[in-house]
Amino acid sequence: VQLQASGGGLVQPGGSLRLSCTASVFTLDYYGIGWFRQAPGKEREGVSCISTSDGSTYYADSVKGRFTVARDNAMNTVYLQMNSLKPEDTAVYYCATVRLDGSMRYYTAGDIIHNVRFTSWGQGTLVTVSS
Repeated sequence: VQLQASGGGLVQPGGSLRLSCTASVFTLDYYGIGWFRQAPGKEREGVSCISTSDGSTYYADSVKGRFTVARDNAMNTVYLQMNSLKPEDTAVYYCATVRLDGSMRYYTAGDIIHNVRFTSWGQGTLVTVSS
């Protein structure tokens, strides 16, 4: 699976951005799609995840209530809507996928992002929140 991430840019604190992740597959059914970020000098952080098996979603505490992950079935695209952005959201954002086979289809999005190895990664898109 090849992934194309886009939508990053420079935004002022309190602003919004929408990141897109388009996958080169016929369908995103039975996939976990995760959004990760890595700020300079920091470890990579799992920000959000969606399971297209059961529709469950996961958000890290640092973004809960501000970020929303959603899927566009027709476009094989997953979006991360980021509102009320803060300077600490500045990072390179990556999307990643893993096909959910067997018992993984019953995992929640939280289970997936914490316990499953993602097999395909996009190239990353830079988000800078600064005045």
